[in-house]
Amino acid sequence: MPPISGTPEALSAPLVVEFPFTRSLGPVQSAFLTGLRERTVLGVRTTDGRVLVPPVEYDPVTAEEIRDLVEVGTTGTVTTWAWNPAPRRGQPLDTPFAWVLVRLDGADTALLHALDAAGPDAVHTGMRVRVRWAGERTGAITDIACFEPYEGGADGETAPRSDEPREPVPHSGEFADPVTGITAPARLDYTYTPGRAQSRYLAALAERRTVGERCPSCRKVYVPPRGACPTCGVATRDQVEVGPRGTVTTFCIVNIQAKNLDIEVPYVYAHIALDGADLALHARIGGIPYDRVRMGLRVEPVWRDGSRYPDHYRPTGEPDADYDSYKELI
Repeated sequence: MPPISGTPEALSAPLVVEFPFTRSLGPVQSAFLTGLRERTVLGVRTTDGRVLVPPVEYDPVTAEEIRDLVEVGTTGTVTTWAWNPAPRRGQPLDTPFAWVLVRLDGADTALLHALDAAGPDAVHTGMRVRVRWAGERTGAITDIACFEPYEGGADGETAPRSDEPREPVPHSGEFADPVTGITAPARLDYTYTPGRAQSRYLAALAERRTVGERCPSCRKVYVPPRGACPTCGVATRDQVEVGPRGTVTTFCIVNIQAKNLDIEVPYVYAHIALDGADLALHARIGGIPYDRVRMGLRVEPVWRDGSRYPDHYRPTGEPDADYDSYKELI
């Protein structure tokens, strides 16, 4: 990590937080996404006659369950927009585009997506647009590659545009091989600056030491240090070396294999109160069968060559700690 200019003791580094969220779909969302795969846009009609696109399973006004699916047009009208001059990773287009809310013909609500336009001067509220379908469709919102300006007739026809919007057509929502689940990738890229307190903590870890900071008021030692006591609200400056051994205060057994994490499941992740610390940190437990890990287990860090932090903690062979010695740290 390179030092930040003007604060040589502080660190900074790029950080990526990524979590692919997998969820099952109900009948309404399943029909909507399967329809996109088949180049069909579905909405849902409420009891008062409104057509909602994208469809939802419960009326946002009455909370009543709704299942009355209808097909709407693939052309529509821009209701509002914002220009995006610098697209980011994972966005629909890699060239500047407009984020638009489009009310598709036959719908009463607007759908958020990208509009491929030459520039902000080419976009305006009220302009007509149509769906540009992706070449390969899998049953996801990205099956709509984007919207594009459109001057023709309603719903992709070449005839002059009618002044009347397309009427929604009832649809069964039934398709062959329906989409029943999706994985939605969530990713956040940013630059993390830990600050002086945690920078000192990380520098000590590189020397295979664990350093906390003591509150001058309540005398508690916080690991990792935060630069201030969360209880007293005063700055913490006195560094205290803790551990390296500690006690498992509580733990969980992980049974799901994480992406890009080469650890065989099941394994144990635990809160560990290092000797001399008043705050438990979390780490993986190894060197013992997962079903033998227990509260009070005494552990020590295991380092890999070249590592900046412990790979995991393993049992020390000492007798288990008495519950009263760590109960306040659970």
